[in-house]
Amino acid sequence: MGMSRAPSARKIVRDPEALEATLAAHRAAGRSVVLTNGTFDLLHVGHVRALEGARGQGDVLVVGVNTDRSVRNYKGPGRPIVPEDERAELLACLACVDVVTFFDEPTAEALIRRVAPDVWAKGRDFIDRIRGSGG
Repeated sequence: MGMSRAPSARKIVRDPEALEATLAAHRAAGRSVVLTNGTFDLLHVGHVRALEGARGQGDVLVVGVNTDRSVRNYKGPGRPIVPEDERAELLACLACVDVVTFFDEPTAEALIRRVAPDVWAKGRDFIDRIRGSGG
């Protein structure tokens, strides 16, 4: 069965305009948006724990996945081990993940601007409340 038929495939959003529309609908419904990001190559329990922790910080969890090209640029020619579409599909199967998108830049800065999350959760212990923090 191809990725397009899997129910989890609806969680994967590549197009920036579609991502913007998806997030606007969540915000219109009064939901807070949490963003986390990473390579997620060889998904393991530490990833799952971090994702569940991030999801606990808001209503909608968006996961930004490094593209294969960006991973090769910072981890070397042998990486990633798992292609980006497969990494995204695995993440989309997790109940705590609401939206999976991609970023090609060397840092998450442009992704953060694109998603404009209420909370950016990077790792289990790093939570940054971006909007409405009052300073």
